[in-house]
Amino acid sequence: MRGAGVQTELLGAEDDTLAAGSTIGAVCELLKPEFPDISISKLRYLEDQELVTPRRTNGGYRLYGPRDVERLRTILTLQRDEFLPLKVIREELDATRTGAVGVANQARRIKRENLGAPDPGGFSGIEDVLAATGADRQLVRALEQYGLVSGDDRFDDNDREIIKTAVELRAYGLEPRHLRTLKVAAEREAGLLEQVLATGLKSSNPERRQEALESLESLAALASHVRHLILVQELRGVVSSLSPSPRESA
Repeated sequence: MRGAGVQTELLGAEDDTLAAGSTIGAVCELLKPEFPDISISKLRYLEDQELVTPRRTNGGYRLYGPRDVERLRTILTLQRDEFLPLKVIREELDATRTGAVGVANQARRIKRENLGAPDPGGFSGIEDVLAATGADRQLVRALEQYGLVSGDDRFDDNDREIIKTAVELRAYGLEPRHLRTLKVAAEREAGLLEQVLATGLKSSNPERRQEALESLESLAALASHVRHLILVQELRGVVSSLSPSPRESA
């Protein structure tokens, strides 16, 4: 019986440790089996984007509680499965109490809405876009030049997200001319999906058209997922080819 009592004490101590919070390294190891690409730097980035706010010790160390870890799991799942921008994930998480399933359902609704024509009242002018994204006018004009945003001083939500992302990519040395390659690939992908669903999308039957739109959403998600996996595969090859040989590292 004493052994059982000791085991109970140990379990109680473990619960106390979890309640006290987990370090960023411990959380990274906890999530890695589900999300192999997770890293400490990514967790810090999610905090910088105000998606999760772990408490801090007096010494400044991050401590993640159970709710923080669950929120991170939801965020990473939505990124992987729904391919949503972090801004949208944050807004949806903050606006709902229905958990990951509820947010995923809202994510699908948002994507369906985004497949339609932009809201006529949702456009912004260049000055508002510059203030909201931190971009400069030269970057926005370059994005317009390469056909990456609509331009003409009328920018919708999708344009703003592209501009904001372009600001971040520029920090790594990627300019709008480099992103043209991504646009060409997206145009080919869209053309392929159009061939598959053109009949339904052109249908005058509202139900059939709605069904085609839902299929388009699912196909787009699957295509994005495959593209991501292929990119990971290619990057693994790059890392492997550029890794120093055992002789070089010795």
